[in-house]
Amino acid sequence: MELVNIRTLSADDLKSSLISLGQPAFRASQVYHWLWGQYVLDFSEMSNIGKAMQEVLTQNFISQKTKITQLQKSQDETIKVGFETYDGHAIEGVLIPTDSRVTICISSQIGCSLACTFCATGLMKRVRNLFAFEIYDQVKLMQELALQHYKRPITNIVYMGMGEPLLNLDEVVKSIFLLHDEAHGLNFSYKRITISTSGIVRGIQKLTELKIPINLALSLHAPNNALRTQIMDINKSNPLEEVVEALDSFYNLTQNKISFEYVLLRGINDSLEQAAELVALCRKVPAFVNIIEFNRVEGISYSKSDTPTKTSFVTYLREKGITCKIRRSRGKDIDAACGQLANKLNNVNLIS
Repeated sequence: MELVNIRTLSADDLKSSLISLGQPAFRASQVYHWLWGQYVLDFSEMSNIGKAMQEVLTQNFISQKTKITQLQKSQDETIKVGFETYDGHAIEGVLIPTDSRVTICISSQIGCSLACTFCATGLMKRVRNLFAFEIYDQVKLMQELALQHYKRPITNIVYMGMGEPLLNLDEVVKSIFLLHDEAHGLNFSYKRITISTSGIVRGIQKLTELKIPINLALSLHAPNNALRTQIMDINKSNPLEEVVEALDSFYNLTQNKISFEYVLLRGINDSLEQAAELVALCRKVPAFVNIIEFNRVEGISYSKSDTPTKTSFVTYLREKGITCKIRRSRGKDIDAACGQLANKLNNVNLIS
């Protein structure tokens, strides 16, 4: 008999499974809390369920876990984390400390299928989607690292690592519910969770239908369809007009302003004419702009905009009343900055 991965079951599914095995319903709540609230994954360590119940679990279920394999620390205190999934695949996450917060960047897929031309992860193939428990594991394990290295807990979670979250929507949503769960999970506020998407219209619409008041960030990077299709193939099937319409519906539900992520590429998307187009987009949906410096990626020929061009672009946006932030690149020296995640942690020693 093939054992069921118990961490893929919802609370209701676990209850049904245990009842079918002749166990009382209340055992499901106890086991579920051990798995998620206490993060105890060894059935023999679940002290209040008894030896007989532990044996039932052992005979019918397995409890698979993601593990940390490597860490790398940047000069700016950013930590890149190498994880290994239960079936031997590598993924990455990043811890980013500032004076006021500790943000973690987590992955939702092994690799990525979108092939955005400026992104290292886009050079990889998508192997598979991550399960909700694998996403949860990243958060739980990086919470321990944050306390160890920064003496502070995580304050913000961004689904901005490897993969497109909205192409793994079901598992991403499950992971968000687990993180938010006050009784059994981490009791993490929706307001502190951000999903970054390249603009998957049906995914944005589904999030709106589910009424999950998280934050949404659009990896925009171009202010018109022609240019965006050139650098982001996904725009062919998800054109800007449809993306903006879906984002506006999401804003009307949550009242959370949309973040437009915009990496400045020299001579590609950094002209004042393009800045004007970006302003027009920001007036179609309540949004602010995060300007991102392009981080060099091996095999990609783009280069970052020079300082005068970046200054002119940002100044134009601000003069037009657009809230615009320049995101400082963190972890560039360890390939942990935006667009650089590509499982380049081989032979890096664990830090203490």
